[in-house]
Amino acid sequence: QVQLVESGGGLVQAGGSLRLSCAASGRTFSRYAMSWFRQAPGKERERVAAITWSDDKRYYVDSVKGRFTISRDNAKNTVYLQMNSLKPEDTAVYYCAAGLIAWGDVDYWGQGTQVTVSS
Repeated sequence: QVQLVESGGGLVQAGGSLRLSCAASGRTFSRYAMSWFRQAPGKERERVAAITWSDDKRYYVDSVKGRFTISRDNAKNTVYLQMNSLKPEDTAVYYCAAGLIAWGDVDYWGQGTQVTVSS
């Protein structure tokens, strides 16, 4: 069992930066690939970034490539999403998720953290 708690969301102006954190409980965190999803009002939830359990590969959706960076610290049971050059269209609730395969099925979800980017 893995429990995930996100933090770091907030209100930022366009062009600004935020770093989201996701703290995981459980000793098996390092076995899981981790992802960040987001869901904007009226839109489907989409995965924006993923990282393998060993951090040997990172994946991004095209809309965030070059602006967002996913990373993890297995010693701290934490995964991060550094978001730079934020745009109003990045406004959404951001969720972290754990699964056995990066960009695969999700086994565990966090509760989400709101990110709002003003123009």
